[in-house]
Amino acid sequence: MKDRKSILVTGGAGFLGSHLCDRLIAAGHDVICVDNFFTGTKRNIEHLIGHSRFELVRHDVTFPLYIEVDQIYNLACPASPIHYQHDPVQTTKTSVHGAINMLGLAKRLKCRILQASTSEVYGDPSQHPQKGTYWGNVNPIGPRSCYDEGKRCAETLFFDYHRQHKLEIKVMRIFNTYGPRMHPNDGRVVSNFIVQALRNEPITIYGDGQQTRSFCYCDDLVEGMIRLMNTPADITGPINIGNPGEFTIRQLAERVIALTGSNSKLIQNPLPTDDPKQRQPDITLARKHLDWQPTIQLDEGLKKTIAYFDAFLKEPA
Repeated sequence: MKDRKSILVTGGAGFLGSHLCDRLIAAGHDVICVDNFFTGTKRNIEHLIGHSRFELVRHDVTFPLYIEVDQIYNLACPASPIHYQHDPVQTTKTSVHGAINMLGLAKRLKCRILQASTSEVYGDPSQHPQKGTYWGNVNPIGPRSCYDEGKRCAETLFFDYHRQHKLEIKVMRIFNTYGPRMHPNDGRVVSNFIVQALRNEPITIYGDGQQTRSFCYCDDLVEGMIRLMNTPADITGPINIGNPGEFTIRQLAERVIALTGSNSKLIQNPLPTDDPKQRQPDITLARKHLDWQPTIQLDEGLKKTIAYFDAFLKEPA
């Protein structure tokens, strides 16, 4: 295969990282998966262990990594509030030191590197929908800032390496993504609702449930990520990757209850600090530069995700 590459995926045993590893292996590439297993799990990539073109390395990206590859996807960082607030200093270090170490590796190898950034760089946005040119409305000292500001600083580093060292970079801002292999206890709204519904437990809504989110299925997200990595060098991003379909949290809960046939009732808890009221991507740049837009509608993606969690919860402890 003339375009076969050796590709490093940091955070490769995580929810999105493992789906990316699958796609890259299926495309005929050699994949080196790096993870420290803070939120990633071997369960997500165990089907790849033993594959001739897959290698697993336990490593924390806050320390330098010496390896030879052709491309780097930097996905390493806990992405749910429960996990990234557990050790906020380490979260910031993962985003900032991890970016420095991976950019340094890319600089030495003269290879292309993609940063998995986040819609959280927009904070609680005053612009709706959010365009890639929007600078955001972020609280720099709040409980979510370890993640928000860590990712913002990582973007700064990527663009400074691009300007200063002519490094080929790609920056994507990921909006709410869901699908199989989400952590059942990650506190994210889709996994929370599905697990609670399957257990016929009360479904927890924060605030009045009128805050909105846009939900992208993992297969669509990974497709956008790979397309961005392989664009011409002058396409750096940031580019939003997400589903512009907007739903209230209450609407999501009602859909999950209907699709699971659950007896769960809705209960309301106070809204967390700095929780954004609206989140919807403007994907104009993704359509223009990547010829990309999501293809999997919410009900279809939810059915696949519900089937995964249903099987997961039935497994013996």
